[in-house]
Amino acid sequence: MATLLQRLRETAGGPGRLRVVVLLAAALSSAAGVQTIAAAVAPDLKQALGIDNVQIGLLVTAASLMGAATTLPFGLLADRVPRVRLLAGCVVLWSTAIVIEGSAQSYGMVLAAQLLLGAGIGAATPVVASLTGDLFPPADRGRVFGLILAGEFAGAAVGLLVAGEIAALWSWRGSFWLLAIPSLLLAVLLLRLLPEPVRGGMGELPAPVEVGEIRSGTVSLAQLTTDAGVEPNPALVLTEDPTNKSLRWAVRYVLSIRSNVLLIVASALAYYYTAGMQTFAVVFLRGRFDLGQGIATALLVVIGLGVITGTLVTGPLSDRFIARGRIAARPIAGGLSCLAAVIFFVPGFFAVSLAISLPLFFLGSAGIGGANPPLDAARLDIMHSRLWGRAESVRNFLQTLLKSSAPLVFGWLSGVLSPAGDNPDQVQGGGAIGLDRAFLVMLVVLAVAAGILLLAARRWYPRDVATAIASERATRAG
Repeated sequence: MATLLQRLRETAGGPGRLRVVVLLAAALSSAAGVQTIAAAVAPDLKQALGIDNVQIGLLVTAASLMGAATTLPFGLLADRVPRVRLLAGCVVLWSTAIVIEGSAQSYGMVLAAQLLLGAGIGAATPVVASLTGDLFPPADRGRVFGLILAGEFAGAAVGLLVAGEIAALWSWRGSFWLLAIPSLLLAVLLLRLLPEPVRGGMGELPAPVEVGEIRSGTVSLAQLTTDAGVEPNPALVLTEDPTNKSLRWAVRYVLSIRSNVLLIVASALAYYYTAGMQTFAVVFLRGRFDLGQGIATALLVVIGLGVITGTLVTGPLSDRFIARGRIAARPIAGGLSCLAAVIFFVPGFFAVSLAISLPLFFLGSAGIGGANPPLDAARLDIMHSRLWGRAESVRNFLQTLLKSSAPLVFGWLSGVLSPAGDNPDQVQGGGAIGLDRAFLVMLVVLAVAAGILLLAARRWYPRDVATAIASERATRAG
């Protein structure tokens, strides 16, 4: 345990930085965890309220779509108001929502609480991204995002498992009530322990010089673009502070940055495949390998650990390659991660033995997870710091809209590709062949994401980095 803690301190850049990383990771972890409660206690909800699977699905979809709708105004607020208070307030909001949900006496009340939950969660991604950009310099953002996203994925897994266990040992209402407690505690810790940084990266946390190969200030993207002779795009260089620009103007501007659009599309495609797999992974494992529910769920946790492993590996790697002068290391790392996922998943779905498939699924999942930290860091590199909140909210909005259709598409495709006699309603073996084929066919979205990042985004990214740097200089001078 001591060795692990020391390793985490080194990765974060010291104990002070680790505390901040833990708080930011906890915010995303809490947001991800509370979203899983309704799914985890679905059987008890159905029995208690007399509802069906469609109504359960509506609860999850409603929260997701409400989060997409509120992420844009919260992104605007993230660029204008104190972000720590905003984040803490939203944690209180979604904590209140799950307390109400646990007290609900009707389906309508549960649905209303889910909408309130989604409204609060809409702030998490843009606010955390904006704070990360101002608290950590470009040299360290890859590894920092790796740690933060690992916490998010872990929170989703723990929330699902803990909520299910509480429901089994006590009641479904207890799952909502008890999981509200750590969220409320988190709101207090955010207000007391998380510093509100100066905007524009001027509030960066110092890193001790003895920790890590890459230290704050060791590498400068500004210097790298200058040395490489990369010129900014004069049409996109901002000459005045964009803080008070309208949301409509901000959306138009962030979508005019070519590499930003490419990064958004690639990231959304990776999340799209992940959403489809998450929905049907247990069904697939049970049917394909003739497993019980408990074993299939345990194997899903193993695959989830692959995702976390990938997030912890690629972030630091992209930072190291930038330190060696590779300006486009982040989109390249994201593209190679998506490509690795395809390479490992293909033989995994063809293999007939679980002993062979499971390691391949672990590595493929690591590829999917590994795409996220460098891409999250890259989006900050190409955007003016006063637009980080709105830029990330645009990405989150578009990504949520796209991935919300993934379960439907994967489910439909599995039915179309099922051979005659493969009954998807059977618990053991039912629909496994169709799902197998659907997972293979839909790997094309990961291949497309890899192509976008390796062939297009890496080409435009250096110029957009230079443009963001020029915009920062011009607006500060003004």
